[in-house]
Amino acid sequence: MGSAHPIGDQLPAVFADDDFILRFVSGLDVVLAPVFAVLDSLEAYFTPALTPADFLDWLTDWVGTELDGTEPLATRRQAVASAVDLHRVRGTRRGLSAAVELAFGVRPEISESGGAAWSARPLGAFPGTPRPALHVTLRVHDPASVDTHRLRAVVAAARPAHLPFTAEVTATPFPEGT
Repeated sequence: MGSAHPIGDQLPAVFADDDFILRFVSGLDVVLAPVFAVLDSLEAYFTPALTPADFLDWLTDWVGTELDGTEPLATRRQAVASAVDLHRVRGTRRGLSAAVELAFGVRPEISESGGAAWSARPLGAFPGTPRPALHVTLRVHDPASVDTHRLRAVVAAARPAHLPFTAEVTATPFPEGT
């Protein structure tokens, strides 16, 4: 790989005729050429659609996506591109739905109790017995093809932090007559 900025061309005239110096800096050109190539295209490394696959794996960790690395390349690129939007709605019903759909390609069914508790006095007992709960159902044609531990990990990462949850994978009901 040739250097786009050879050091020998930038030396003062007193060194331009010295064969040893020119050979020495040409060795530095070989070492620095890949660095210059990366720096010249640095913006492409941070553009999810253009970045190399190995750097994309680093980007998925850097932006905090909920991927395990086994997803197709297109899914990982989409996750990095949508990371800001997903972090903006993290902990909401919409954010949970988007995270599960991104990881599994299927929109989940989400039901929540809506239960909440409060006390009129500081350090007082909570009135009633509200039980907050969240249930996520993923309906797919082949439930055995979905990793339930992975589903639980995605839901745990994207749900409101205080909310207990359950997650299940069930078969898609087939329409009548099929």
